[in-house]
Amino acid sequence: MSERRRSSESGFPIEGVYTAEHLPGDLDSRLGAPGEYPYTRGVYPTMYTSRPWTMRQYAGFGTATESNARYHQLLRAGTMGLSVAFDLPTQMGYDSDDPIASGEVGKVGVAIDSIEDMRLLFDGIPLDKVSTSMTINAPGSVLLLLYQLVAEENGVPGAALNGTIQNDILKEYIARGTYIFPPKPSLRLVADTFGYCRAEVPKWNTISISGYHMAEAGASPVQEIAFTLANGVEYVRAAIAAGLAVDDFAPRLSFFFVARTTLLEEVAKFRAARRIWARLMRDEFGAKNPKSMMLRFHTQTAGVQLTAQQPEVNLVRVAVQGLGAVLGGTQSLHTNSFDEAIALPTEKAARLALRTQQVLAYETDLTATVDPFAGSYVVEAMTAEIEAAADALMGRVFEYGSSVDAIEAGFQKREIEQSAYQIAQEIDSGERVVVGLNRFTIDAEEPYEPLRVDPAIEAAQGERLAKLRAGRDGAVVERALNELREAASGTGNVLYPMKAALRERATVGEVCGALREVWGVYRPTDRF
Repeated sequence: MSERRRSSESGFPIEGVYTAEHLPGDLDSRLGAPGEYPYTRGVYPTMYTSRPWTMRQYAGFGTATESNARYHQLLRAGTMGLSVAFDLPTQMGYDSDDPIASGEVGKVGVAIDSIEDMRLLFDGIPLDKVSTSMTINAPGSVLLLLYQLVAEENGVPGAALNGTIQNDILKEYIARGTYIFPPKPSLRLVADTFGYCRAEVPKWNTISISGYHMAEAGASPVQEIAFTLANGVEYVRAAIAAGLAVDDFAPRLSFFFVARTTLLEEVAKFRAARRIWARLMRDEFGAKNPKSMMLRFHTQTAGVQLTAQQPEVNLVRVAVQGLGAVLGGTQSLHTNSFDEAIALPTEKAARLALRTQQVLAYETDLTATVDPFAGSYVVEAMTAEIEAAADALMGRVFEYGSSVDAIEAGFQKREIEQSAYQIAQEIDSGERVVVGLNRFTIDAEEPYEPLRVDPAIEAAQGERLAKLRAGRDGAVVERALNELREAASGTGNVLYPMKAALRERATVGEVCGALREVWGVYRPTDRF
């Protein structure tokens, strides 16, 4: 057995045999019952015994029309919720015809420039019946409002909409980099979104506080939940500072984690995260509503663990990762397609990824009982170790004053980079086995034809934008953008004038540009 296999991904030793002596002495109080504090065994009493988790597939590429066709394919195949991928210009708040967007339009997701694109994206999809998750952060409120406007045009009120925007800007400063504004106005925008949705879109999950991207950057399981929950604390503080009561917004908070192939530790990680969050919300923030203490989360299988070599092996990896997410009690799940290490998924690969979830839900006995690992010597011992280590790491974050202060000091980024470097060294040395990459390799790979995005999309989006601008009332749009600038300069909720501007066919780039004029942009060297 290699040394790596004797240690967890988080660095604590894994025993060859676990016994009752490894269990924490207060196990009963740490566990509770399913659906009861501290929610170690799951946030709902029946979990999957009454209905399985929501099966989502992350999709979006090229034009809104192409992505719409893929969504209809996924819904016909049995997907229960949509998960939208946006291209980089959209994620950064730029229109497709902006010079900075050149070469990136439609590449890693769908290009959305205005309400007209959003209409095409969801054409023929019943928005009152489908749950939609949108992976968008800095301009998350903009895309949510476009979604709401399209729903209203189709007779669906905000109260009937169900879904999530990621809207987690803090992890962008740590791991991804698709930020626009400095942290303080960004946190204000998050809090404004909380307040707006409570009044206008009450069933919407206003944020998906994400550890996934930190894990993809190299974070260990302990780092993933410690830094994610610390960011969650920052969002709660920002909302309270904005005048919101904790039980008014906390029930709509959600989280987003990765599922790795190290199944036992991942199960323990999910259980520990629920326990920590419940304790924080009850003891630090005084939450009274049980829903405020429930850590509800979406899971995506680990894209970073997929290999371009022998890509079919990724089908096995994804199945194991998905199994870990289900055993850990996820509320919804996206399973990666086997070809994602090469290019955007083909239709067949996306369907196979969904079938993986359906096999887990309908051909196994996973949905027959709640939290099957409860009381397991190894899982309970690991859960306690991860909980203690994550609590300690969160304490190091708060020694800086707050998660934002630690971000400004570069703490989380340094810690994740050290973990990523160690993983790379272990793979290079062969200590960490990656099947098909550094062991069990083959001399020649079979040919594979990836899905490619037509480069003509960029020109077509530019033509659509030119037509939109020519056909709208420019003076009305500019007045609406001025009202948005005024709101951003003051203390009012910016989502109301933002929605008005979008209704008049202001573009995503124009709305974000108006906010840039007031709030500025963030650069890593900035101090705030």
